[in-house]
Amino acid sequence: MDITDLVLEDHHRQRRLFAILDGIDREDRSSLAAVWSELADFLEVHAAAEEKVLYPAVLALSDPDASETKDAIGDHNDIRDAVGRASQCEVGSDDWWEAVGAARAANTEHKGEEEDEVLPHFRAHADLTVRDEIGRAFEVAKTRRLDLSDKEPEEYVEEHST
Repeated sequence: MDITDLVLEDHHRQRRLFAILDGIDREDRSSLAAVWSELADFLEVHAAAEEKVLYPAVLALSDPDASETKDAIGDHNDIRDAVGRASQCEVGSDDWWEAVGAARAANTEHKGEEEDEVLPHFRAHADLTVRDEIGRAFEVAKTRRLDLSDKEPEEYVEEHST
């Protein structure tokens, strides 16, 4: 259960759900709402689980200046904020699509940075045993009630630095 593989699997699921959303007739608001509900929840739970389990380990093992972690926490805030904006709009409206697009853009940027920088650096500094332990904790965290609120990146780093 290598955490880096699990994060990549989650990213694939996010891409798939956005693609499903794209394929739904824009007049089919009940289907849009159902898929968006699943996707929005998944985006928030994934981010919260990363904050609970992955990024403290990243800080300790592969991000000595905390730049990757601060950026990731800021990205998570952007994703959560866009998801929150979408929840305030009528599903299928132009404002809703705009908020969904903002969530997608923030998520796409975040996934790219994780896949190109954070995860490769972490793989280079954390052996498979550690990555497996963190992976199990990550999957468990996604089943628990997590803090889905925005976090201030500097405070997060201070709180999670060892």
